Amino acid sequence: MKTYKLTAFENNGEKILDESIQAEHDEAAKELAEKLLAERNLLESTHRFTSPSGKLLLFHS
Repeated sequence: MKTYKLTAFENNGEKILDESIQAEHDEAAKELAEKLLAERNLLESTHRFTSPSGKLLLFHS
């Protein structure tokens, strides 16, 4: 399992979500991140989701 990082921010830059997600590969991790963002109504908030190697998998500003 790999550890991915999901972070979301308020418009003023305040961090409102800082989660680690465990998954086997990038696509599975991306699906889990999108599901978590949807559950917390944060899809339209500024967010980023990165792989263990630093690859940007999701980004919204």
